[in-house]
Amino acid sequence: MIDVAVYYLGYKAADFYDSFLKSNYPHKFENGDPFTVWGKSGTEIAFDIAKKDIGEYRNQLSESGLKLHRSPEYWAGWSLAYYQWFSNKSFSEINKAADINKIINLYNPYHEMDIRQFCDKMDSLAGKKIDNYNRGY
Repeated sequence: MIDVAVYYLGYKAADFYDSFLKSNYPHKFENGDPFTVWGKSGTEIAFDIAKKDIGEYRNQLSESGLKLHRSPEYWAGWSLAYYQWFSNKSFSEINKAADINKIINLYNPYHEMDIRQFCDKMDSLAGKKIDNYNRGY
């Protein structure tokens, strides 16, 4: 979603993420809405939040093949989604601890690490360490 917003729709990550936080999508994700979590792609959500018609961009997207090249923005979106489910914190709570630019800047070195290390880092940024025993590992 963030990758598409930045590289295809021309948004700055922070501006787009702010729009995401103000939309109804965080609530849907946080509550496990199946039509959102499993029924929509990141591309569809990005276009929906941007209030753009995918049809207008269809040729551009087809020509590019919409290659999600695992950019720092892509990694940040994936990691945020994982951490939200893992921690049961709202996206707004997470954003108070680390805004989207801070998370994108964690790409190096965290994209090469086990996702649990990113979760530990996010917990430390939130000032609240969760006991590893309670996490199931």
